[in-house]
Amino acid sequence: MLTWLHFGDLHASHEDGWKSLSDLHSLVEDTNRYMAWGVDFAFLPGDNANHGEPEQYRRIRSVLDALEPRLLAIPGDHDFEPKSLDNFYTGLETPKLPLSMMVKGHRCLFLDIISPGSGGPDFKLGNQQIRWLEAELRQSANDLERPAVFMHAFPSDLSEGGDELAEMFARYSVASVDTGHTHYNELLNDGGTIYTATRSTGQIEEGPVGFSVHAIDGSAVSWRFKSLDQNWPFVLITSPADRRVVTDRTAGDQCPQTSFPVNAKVFGANIQRVEVMTDDQPARPMQRVKGSVGLWTADLVNISRGQRRLSVRAFDASGSQDTDCIEINVGLEGKATRTLKSHPGDHIHSVGAWEEKGFLGTQLGPNKNGTIKW
Repeated sequence: MLTWLHFGDLHASHEDGWKSLSDLHSLVEDTNRYMAWGVDFAFLPGDNANHGEPEQYRRIRSVLDALEPRLLAIPGDHDFEPKSLDNFYTGLETPKLPLSMMVKGHRCLFLDIISPGSGGPDFKLGNQQIRWLEAELRQSANDLERPAVFMHAFPSDLSEGGDELAEMFARYSVASVDTGHTHYNELLNDGGTIYTATRSTGQIEEGPVGFSVHAIDGSAVSWRFKSLDQNWPFVLITSPADRRVVTDRTAGDQCPQTSFPVNAKVFGANIQRVEVMTDDQPARPMQRVKGSVGLWTADLVNISRGQRRLSVRAFDASGSQDTDCIEINVGLEGKATRTLKSHPGDHIHSVGAWEEKGFLGTQLGPNKNGTIKW
């Protein structure tokens, strides 16, 4: 299983009294205390420094130096304001892009859609990076697990080649594409790939500051937002998949039959008990998975066919608790389909409001799909 956390666009600047870095400091503290042992890396999705200035990166780095998980960062259009990414690479001490890393059997591909363009929101991959990306995805057919892609914006935000890029992702079975840029939480399902975006840390148009937690468990993709003011523990159901993120009805961890395993990642201190429930059935205990940190599992049997509500609840030693809930389709009959929709990788495929996961459905942000225009 691949698990990562996402700190939304920082837009670090003196213009707001460096507030985003104060919030980032709190996020780093929470990560180190409750999550460092349970995630594979932390991700910064671009627009890190609001004007791409060395002082802004110096201050970001001073906060992130305390972060225990590995940090991986990509640039946004604000990082490219100096018309160069030199400050970005030097200031964040991050590897040059594009970057391919194997993590838990998944090929993780980090892209630069910024410097091939002319600046601003002129997002492009460029021919050389497209060739590199397709070669990497072609190799991923031999990997144990499905690939994941990290880029600053959705394919539909590219000034050229967006449909072709999303079609490539679907063709090579990319499980998840994680982005920033929107400033609001968003989840897209175009029938081939799941796309996610996390609200900005530094320029928030909706909701509280926080971070998102992501997982790819087999073929199931999961996501949930954790706000700073939400108590611990924190639960993320990783398998089976919610009905809104199903891309393959033939996959048992996306559309399970009447008996199936349930997996969940549980973050917090001194977790005492974890239990799973379906609809109004009695709670059943889950067990820790040996050799995996923070992973709990249970086998459910003889679950009735149809749409079911699945909940996992965790309790810590102080009595605090948290619950994650999804809706699953059990025992689907008929012909299985996997169909890529028209205009793939576009916001028109949003699942809409899903408040239990942190999606408010307001699209209050400065990107071309948002209802605020800057």
